[in-house]
Amino acid sequence: MDITTPALLFPAISLLLLAYSNRFLSLAQLIRQLHASPDHGSPLVMRQIPGLKRRISLIQYMQTFGVLSFLLCSLSMLALYAHSEAAGQVLFGISIVALSVSLVLSLIEVLISTNALAVVVEDMERNEGTPPAD
Repeated sequence: MDITTPALLFPAISLLLLAYSNRFLSLAQLIRQLHASPDHGSPLVMRQIPGLKRRISLIQYMQTFGVLSFLLCSLSMLALYAHSEAAGQVLFGISIVALSVSLVLSLIEVLISTNALAVVVEDMERNEGTPPAD
């Protein structure tokens, strides 16, 4: 294994961290909009709060494992540069594991997000025949 192997992960991890940051910012904006909304105590919003809390926590862990993967990948490159092949391979392996954990957490967050959308669609279907309130 040479230094180019872990270097291949750099762009992927960087883009992944950017995507995670965008998800966090979107979620933060949604939560702020819900809080500012006059009906932030409505049953629909209250049904979404547990999922929002879980998503915040998951995104935090996704980012943590993504950054850990990036750091370990960097240390792997450093070890390989210093001609410490065994340490470089171990660090790279742990980096891949951390990246995998981050991706699994990302999948769970997407599933929770999808469930939240299902709640909104269900509410829209329920209120379809009801005239809008003035």
